[in-house]
Amino acid sequence: HDTIGMLTLDQAGNLSGACTTSGAAFKYHGRVGDSPIIGAGLYVDNEVGGATATGWGEAVIRAVGCFLVVEFMRQGHDPETACRMAVERVISKNPDWREIQVGFLALSKDGEYGSFCIAPGFNYAVRTPEIDNQLFDAQSRL
Repeated sequence: HDTIGMLTLDQAGNLSGACTTSGAAFKYHGRVGDSPIIGAGLYVDNEVGGATATGWGEAVIRAVGCFLVVEFMRQGHDPETACRMAVERVISKNPDWREIQVGFLALSKDGEYGSFCIAPGFNYAVRTPEIDNQLFDAQSRL
């Protein structure tokens, strides 16, 4: 019933990402969410890292959220901090932010990962050679 995003880092150090969406229920005819917009619902830069988003697509689009997360990582922020900073940008652009949910997930080129969301309830799974499909709860603003 929501967006699904995936970020991967292969053995050669290459990043990739994908996302799907079910879209908003009862949406306006012709509405386009954030998933198909490069930089909004998904963005990967093989030199830095990647990010994917879920939640209220219009809010993610306004912040160009996933591009923003990757750019914060380019500036030296770890993935969780970059996601938190992007959530703060979403909040600043949406006066109704307490009524929406947006969450970001990020993976850096060196394999560090993190997430952040507006409201509790956003979780994600991680699989590494050391971690076998562990589920994590994202830190949240509320």
